[in-house]
Amino acid sequence: MIRETFPVGLLQCNCTILGDETTHEAIVVDPGDEIPRILALLAKHSLVVKQILVTHAHIDHIAGAQKLKQLTGAPILYNQNDLPLVAMMDIQAGWLGVATPAVSPPDADLAHRQRVHIDGLDGEILHTPGHTQGSVCLYLPAQSLLLAGDTLFAGTVGRTDLPGGDGPMLIRSIHDRLLTLPDATVVIPGHGGATSIGRERQDNPFLQ
Repeated sequence: MIRETFPVGLLQCNCTILGDETTHEAIVVDPGDEIPRILALLAKHSLVVKQILVTHAHIDHIAGAQKLKQLTGAPILYNQNDLPLVAMMDIQAGWLGVATPAVSPPDADLAHRQRVHIDGLDGEILHTPGHTQGSVCLYLPAQSLLLAGDTLFAGTVGRTDLPGGDGPMLIRSIHDRLLTLPDATVVIPGHGGATSIGRERQDNPFLQ
């Protein structure tokens, strides 16, 4: 598997490109900004985007998705419970003092346990509401990899003080749907460095 994870935009959201070396099909997760950089990395690996996956509809994760769709033709997938956040994209832009990006409803919903597939790569959606009502993670069991969005971080958890946030719900989501994964699962959060399920189970003070 080809994996490129790199921070983009004002808030340094982790964007991830997942691709297959043989079929050259790819998924782009959380293209929040810097679309030319994303396109350059896709070209570096000769990858063709088949799906654009958004873990949740905060501006720093979704702002570039529509532009990437226009340039690649790939559908945008995210959980429809975050449509209220899309409706207030102008307010989100005001928080950061940036222009309001064009953001559309998803081409397809991402539901819990839904399979995400491209040739050579299989994943599963875990719906983990709490940071937002539509927050999802992408779990790739064959690669022991979890793209956690802003649900789980190294040593902490996602904030819940923004619209749609719910602290107790977030902790339940992590306990019920993430800490059930194998300890060796590598966790790529929505911001910052990688961790593992085992490390967070043992050391994360919010999960004790």
